[in-house]
Amino acid sequence: MKIAKIVSSTSHIAYIARVIDSRDGDTLPNPDDHGFGRFVTLPDDIGSTIGVICDSRLVNPEYQNFAPRTASMPAMGELRRDVVDEKKSLIGILLLGTLKADGPGRQEIPPRLIQPGQFVHSMEQTDIRRFHLDGSNSLQLNYLPNVLANAGALAVPLARAMIAALEPDCSQPDRRRLAVISNALNWRHTIGGLRV
Repeated sequence: MKIAKIVSSTSHIAYIARVIDSRDGDTLPNPDDHGFGRFVTLPDDIGSTIGVICDSRLVNPEYQNFAPRTASMPAMGELRRDVVDEKKSLIGILLLGTLKADGPGRQEIPPRLIQPGQFVHSMEQTDIRRFHLDGSNSLQLNYLPNVLANAGALAVPLARAMIAALEPDCSQPDRRRLAVISNALNWRHTIGGLRV
């Protein structure tokens, strides 16, 4: 399901997308579809780039501009709608790797640049699982250092949300591995940030 459209980037792996609204003419996404820690896919002609929603912003210029609004000017017609309806929900997306139609996922910095206007889709659970399994059907989280390095103050909560999303579909040995990682993240979040 389409949930957003790429509008900007802050680096090669960090993108900003506008959540689809009624102007786009598509089915509107459920708020859970673009929630924090949700895995997303950006399909292209050779497969998909995989990402995770790592942040969000609300844009409402009405509360930043004290000048008169143009809504009271009926002569502006359709232009008035574009000028007035400036409220937007933006999501930050951190890229994790790529997934081709056949084969396992590659958890590395994607080589391709994502283009403005590219649609962002919610990711199906089967694809999430396939992206996270290596050749021996073991869980892989090779992107975790990039997540921790690039998600800023939300890095640890983001990693924990991603682990929580992965855990239900994992084997028992992989659940134990995720528990170790989760405990290390909890330690880093609570003890590692203390200044003595």
